[in-house]
Amino acid sequence: MGHVVRPASVGIGLGSHDLGVAAAAARLYHAGMFPVLVFTGANSRTTVERFPRGEAVHFAEHAVELGVPESAILVEPTAANTGQNIERSRTMLAHAGVAVDSVLLVSKPYMERRSYATARKLWPEVEVLCASEPLTFDDYLKSIGDDRLVIDMVVGDLQRVIEYPARGYAVAQHVPADVEAAYHRLLAAGYDSRLLPT
Repeated sequence: MGHVVRPASVGIGLGSHDLGVAAAAARLYHAGMFPVLVFTGANSRTTVERFPRGEAVHFAEHAVELGVPESAILVEPTAANTGQNIERSRTMLAHAGVAVDSVLLVSKPYMERRSYATARKLWPEVEVLCASEPLTFDDYLKSIGDDRLVIDMVVGDLQRVIEYPARGYAVAQHVPADVEAAYHRLLAAGYDSRLLPT
């Protein structure tokens, strides 16, 4: 999204296969970007073996290893998709008595746009900023160690950016023609394992 990161009421680390999200969230916490950090996420088929106790639990443990105090972390371990990540984090924060007027969403780099669109739809009264690990695409591929998985996930993520607004899950965003053309080339090349069910 290219957002300039600035302090927010809360940080929300969105669960995924990428433990770098927890590391990025920990760095932002230490930089004073938020006083409270929520990790949210259960498991998906991509993460059940990698994080057997759930994405949010493993992310929180990693953040504690990186020096974030447990007292600053809330764990939401049940969300199974981005909409649930947002809605259940919002509910948890309300129950904890945390006043929220701005949110810094921390995600995989290629998920920033979809997480932003989802939060704007489901939590329109707060300011939404996005952040992720500042990596080039090549470095990101190396950090994950599975090029096919990343490209499949990028394709699936873009499909959701395109299709979710009509389903009421996200606000609409402009998709440049060259990005849409690349998406169709990747689909034709067989990068389709993370597409929405038909």
